[in-house]
Amino acid sequence: MALVVVMATCAYMAAGWSFTDALYMVLMTVYTVGFEEVRPITSPYLHLVTIATMAIGCTGMIVVTGTLVQALTYFQIQQLLGGDRMKSEIRHLNDHVIVCGFGRIGVMLSKDLYGGGAAFVILERSEARVAEASALGYLALQGDATDEAALVAVGVERARTLATVLPDDAANVFITLSARSLNPRLHIIARGEAPSTEQKLVHAGADKVVLPTHIGAERMAEMVLFPETTRFVRGSERMVAFEKTLRDLGLELKVVMVNPGTAVVGLTIAELEARGKGAFFVVQVEHHDGECVTRPPGTLKVKEGDGMVVVGRAGGQINAVFSAPRERARAGRAVY
Repeated sequence: MALVVVMATCAYMAAGWSFTDALYMVLMTVYTVGFEEVRPITSPYLHLVTIATMAIGCTGMIVVTGTLVQALTYFQIQQLLGGDRMKSEIRHLNDHVIVCGFGRIGVMLSKDLYGGGAAFVILERSEARVAEASALGYLALQGDATDEAALVAVGVERARTLATVLPDDAANVFITLSARSLNPRLHIIARGEAPSTEQKLVHAGADKVVLPTHIGAERMAEMVLFPETTRFVRGSERMVAFEKTLRDLGLELKVVMVNPGTAVVGLTIAELEARGKGAFFVVQVEHHDGECVTRPPGTLKVKEGDGMVVVGRAGGQINAVFSAPRERARAGRAVY
């Protein structure tokens, strides 16, 4: 069409027309506006140029307009059907997982859930990230997770678990409050950035709080203080698969450090496990001097600075036992 306009304009200018009159005449013809001729069409040459411009130019504009309409209609239908299909699949979800946020942690969490075959849906405010999640084959809906209507749209009332992993602590607290009010039976896992946010999330209704910074620091401390234990627990794909199996059974494998001044210092392994009331058992002990004891006997005593690999029920019972402070000595003996 650009070539037609240029050639027709040049043809009129060859007949003595000015550039402005020639261009105006051509555009008025190809767009089928239907005004009067700019100048009288008197010669056979001008008749031929005008007829050619009408035949070729108008036909070309019809083709261009039809193509544009077809393209716009196609994308609109794709968007409509795609959105309806997504919402229909979400409506059919039951006992599923809701992931609020598709940032760095949300991407990794969704990947693991997808690999584990879990039914889940992502609720994300950014349109670009929703498109990214959809391209990966995940169910995703654009919306603000702090809005109760958005939580209802992803089936919070039918969901089994909600994980809010936004980098904003205030937003995570608000989402936890909203989700808990909408579904009292919902299992809520919340991300926290500041340690002080943990209690706020728990009070808001979170069942578990994950502090990524704290976990990262713990992993680094394990590698520095207990290299043998770290290799044992996290050094192979087999152990990763084993941890996944434990999680499926409601258990977890943890590396716990025995801090000075805690109530477990000086206890034997048997006494320590008895204190946990069956919540966990010790499978390996690495002393501060580097000595590693696998399948420790019940008579082995716990020392300050020891790293212990324990298997137990998922929850706070393990941390509660190992973090309990030792009480002050009374009447010449230590009281735990």
